[in-house]
Amino acid sequence: MNLTEAKLGEDVIIKDILSDDDGLKSFLFSLGCYSGEIVTVASQKRNSYVLSIKDARYNIDSDLAKAIII
Repeated sequence: MNLTEAKLGEDVIIKDILSDDDGLKSFLFSLGCYSGEIVTVASQKRNSYVLSIKDARYNIDSDLAKAIII
C-alpha cells in the first residue's frame, strides 16, 4: 500500500521508499520520509498531498506519494 491510499488524518508508518532514483530518496530523506517514520496525510488535492512529519508540513506530488510505501 502506498501513501496515496492513506486515509486523511490517520498516522501511518513508512515501510519503504520504492525508487531507483537516489536523488528522490535523498530528497524524501531530507523531509523526514524514511523507513520507520510516522507521517500523516493532512490534506489531498488533485495531484498533491500535504504531509505532516514531526512538527512540519510538506507538499509533495502524487508521483512522490506513490513511491512511499506504508
